[in-house]
Amino acid sequence: MRRMEGISKLTGREKYVDDLAVDGCLWGMTVRSPAPRGRIKEIRFGPGVDWSQFVVVDHRDIPGPNEVYLIEKDQPVLAGAYTRHVHEPVVLLAHASREMCRRAVAEVTVIVEEEPAMLDYRVAPRPDQIQRGTDNLLKRLLIEKGDVERSLASAARVVEGVYETGAQEHVYIENQGMIAWVENGVVTTKGSMQCPYYVVNALKHSLVKDEAHVRVIQTPTGGGFGGKEDYPSHLALHVALLAMKAGRPVKMVYDRDEDMAATTKRHPSLVRHRTGFDSHGRMVAQDIDVLLDGGAYVTLSPVVLSRGIIHAGGPYHCEHVRIDGRTVLTNMVPFGAFRGFGAPQTLFALERHMDVCAEALGMDAVELRRINLIRDGQSTATGQVINDGTDRAAIMDRALDLIDLRGRREAHASFNATHPYLRRGVGFATFWHGAGFTGSGEVVLKSKVHVAGLPDGRIEILTSSTEIGQGTTTIFTKVAAERMGIPYDQVLVPDPDTSRAPNSGPTVASRTAMVVGHLIERACDDLRAKVGLDDTARGDAVTRAIAAWHTAHPGKALRGESEYRKPPGLNWDQDTYKGDAYGTFAWATYAADVEIDTRTWSARVTDFVAVQEIGKVLNETLARGQIQGGVVQGIGWALLEECKWDRGAMKNCQLTNYIIPTSDDVPPIRVEMLENPYAHGAQGAKGIGELPMDGPGPAIANAISSALGVSADTIPITPERLMEMVDHAHAQ
Repeated sequence: MRRMEGISKLTGREKYVDDLAVDGCLWGMTVRSPAPRGRIKEIRFGPGVDWSQFVVVDHRDIPGPNEVYLIEKDQPVLAGAYTRHVHEPVVLLAHASREMCRRAVAEVTVIVEEEPAMLDYRVAPRPDQIQRGTDNLLKRLLIEKGDVERSLASAARVVEGVYETGAQEHVYIENQGMIAWVENGVVTTKGSMQCPYYVVNALKHSLVKDEAHVRVIQTPTGGGFGGKEDYPSHLALHVALLAMKAGRPVKMVYDRDEDMAATTKRHPSLVRHRTGFDSHGRMVAQDIDVLLDGGAYVTLSPVVLSRGIIHAGGPYHCEHVRIDGRTVLTNMVPFGAFRGFGAPQTLFALERHMDVCAEALGMDAVELRRINLIRDGQSTATGQVINDGTDRAAIMDRALDLIDLRGRREAHASFNATHPYLRRGVGFATFWHGAGFTGSGEVVLKSKVHVAGLPDGRIEILTSSTEIGQGTTTIFTKVAAERMGIPYDQVLVPDPDTSRAPNSGPTVASRTAMVVGHLIERACDDLRAKVGLDDTARGDAVTRAIAAWHTAHPGKALRGESEYRKPPGLNWDQDTYKGDAYGTFAWATYAADVEIDTRTWSARVTDFVAVQEIGKVLNETLARGQIQGGVVQGIGWALLEECKWDRGAMKNCQLTNYIIPTSDDVPPIRVEMLENPYAHGAQGAKGIGELPMDGPGPAIANAISSALGVSADTIPITPERLMEMVDHAHAQ
């Protein structure tokens, strides 16, 4: 099946926010805080520009509460008396000339009386650094199963380890951008986003509007990875405030350095493990402590922490588990959603720890995992009983066969003993990823989908799920066409517009194809019933029936509808964090072959294997692309992408010094997909988008550890960090 929006992108005809011309449109820009924490004493407007030509907005221009509507409303739309991080927005400017607007931003000085900033989440705050509660705690979550302390005390062996992961920039192809205008009292924003109804809620709250007076339209979006989940709500509020004051349309599009400096990143993490084993290598207890840097505001940290701790125990069975997770406030630029949502951090720690445990126990890392992999009938840390029929050991074996683990281990040992400066290693990781919102999240969302029957017999899919490069338009077209029994070209999938499309939930959490796709199937069934089609009707019979309905009901709307229904047997207790965390899990084993040059301490991945069970594969090309793209992103996080900080702000916020993988850094990525259809996913699909982010980091770190005999327990493993690891190992 051809990718539905592929030709417009390939030919350059696709219109992104920055391509859209709007009559009478002004350019908007942001003046930001220069300090990580303190009281704003004065804002000085310099003499270098004529301020009478500018629209100027500050916190006093906000009609409603000066707070961004999200999980907690702790983050101001614009800083007023106080600032909590560098680059916090303080003043907005608009002018007809983009260049004049840039000059004007440089003419505004924000004077801050600084207070002690908290910049290291790994240490306890001093009293003068506390800004929330008694300890700067943003969120704490606890999973407990069995008696961990007693089991550790009686274990034949207890292995401990500490693991760290750094922040990561999204580097979506298209920068953040938004346009706003006001027409007939309706505030409309149009731009690059993942979650249109997040933006609706933010506008309603801070502008004091009801839903009838707020409209949000998604434009073609050049990537998101979570970076366009919550942040577009901020930008939409800013551009809407300028448009309301100017009485004219306003466009804001960030330059790359501003985008990298001011927007959210992946949460840095510090994870501690204590794992008890019996004399046969079977896990008897897991004690895991998870600490995340939340930055200056809550953003989406609670749900990142939630998914992180649920995945922290991995795809293994253990009767006694304690996972204690905390996210703390610092005066860093806020951290937020990023592909994997906390699971990559905790799975890196776990899968690196499993190799450490194998070495401590004198066992082969493969056999240690094989003994402990969860089997049908056994339960996870939250008590969820797994009964999906997937052979997790077979997935692992297939990946290790493809990478030829045994053969490469032997070949690398011989190579390393003779080569003067190159060292080679092979490593792997087994992991899982829950698809859809955690726990009762999907029930709370109550996602809705409409499938409209048009007078000419075609159908139109109306959802708020966004195409951000992952293939949503193609998947929705395929699912609807095949359910209705009509050709693909008889299906329309417009860009989401909240004036027409119901709230089908955010485009996050590996839920779009599985959850929303399944809702499309049910809405198609409803549409077929409304036009009197039996199960056998296909092709022209369907289009004729839809057209005939309109002939018989002139002027009326025809649409099939569906709303999310919880699959039977799922139960979740949000207070105790016990029960069925996800409707289903995807399972995988990834393996990496690496080569290190000990003259420069640079590591490169030379071969990569990704084997996963993801339910039914809806479109092999798109699925393969998702997996390969996620692996490349994981390679960057593991080896190259290091955020450098200055007073809580990213100082290497340019693509000249924040290094991402190029084609020369990407090895062959051999992908194999195993199928075990999920009854409550579209055509049997599970989630896929986040899974490939989880495995590359630990697989690569394990390979480097094997090659050099070091403990590669912190990523990214840059040349400087790797040299330090080797020096430390030699000093022992």
